[in-house]
Amino acid sequence: MKSFAIVGAGAVGCYYGARLAEAGNDVRFLLRSDFEHVSVHGMKIQSIHGDFELPRVTCAKSPEEIGKVDVVIVAWKTTSNPLYEEVIRPMLREDSLVLTLQNGLGNIEALSEIFGTDRVLGALCFVCINRIAPGDIRHTGGGPIAMGEVTPGITERLKELAEIFEEAKVECQIVENLGEAQWQKLVWNIPFNGLCITEGGLDTQILLELPEGDSKVRALMGEVILAANTLGFQIEDEYAEVQMQRTYPMGRYRPSSMIDFVEGREVEVEAIWGEPLRRAQEAGASVPLIKELYETICSLTGK
Repeated sequence: MKSFAIVGAGAVGCYYGARLAEAGNDVRFLLRSDFEHVSVHGMKIQSIHGDFELPRVTCAKSPEEIGKVDVVIVAWKTTSNPLYEEVIRPMLREDSLVLTLQNGLGNIEALSEIFGTDRVLGALCFVCINRIAPGDIRHTGGGPIAMGEVTPGITERLKELAEIFEEAKVECQIVENLGEAQWQKLVWNIPFNGLCITEGGLDTQILLELPEGDSKVRALMGEVILAANTLGFQIEDEYAEVQMQRTYPMGRYRPSSMIDFVEGREVEVEAIWGEPLRRAQEAGASVPLIKELYETICSLTGK
């Protein structure tokens, strides 16, 4: 695995793509709105793990210009998923892989249906990253990437890909059960992305300072854990406290869905709230708070 295409070069895509490029990998960024700036000025990364710049960045406006690569890394919002086929297909060789870094549920299944399960891997990014200007990324906190295969198990290609990320100064945990890791991330994403929207476009610090902010977050986390366990995954109740203790030091972090909402962009409603809710209900889990949150977000976003 020597060449990588970054599809969806926002905060997450630019950060991990830049890390891979700085480590000497052949990384090609598919850009739209940032193309003019990045092609001239490169990228600047401000990170808790060390600032760096890429004065020259390989970027293009179309997948055909990117060409064939070993790994296509999908980091765009799930609202762009209908474009999977037309954007990704031109960059695939017979043995190319597709790695999704996307939020929520349903992405793995959609990619597998189009390109085949044998091509697809997933990763969850437990980090605080924001794009503050074209080509300007700020990484302020968070933990490792959790990376896994669609079918539970650990393969040599998974180990190789994780090693490439580690060599690029990205802590990477190999997970045997990707589905469980997806639900672990939802323990944070469902309450924080959701409540930061429904409470009026707040950052995490202001949310937790509200009179019932902490308790609302914890109650939603409890329902997410209940749903996951009902579906056959194993997430301990104490995991909620771990996530709370990681969140307080983030300060005034602005979750990506809240930013999309306040800036008038489409929100990843179905992947983060709708699909998890449906799976929880089908499994028989009682999740009234998640249902109420989903319905409120639908109302606010016109869904």
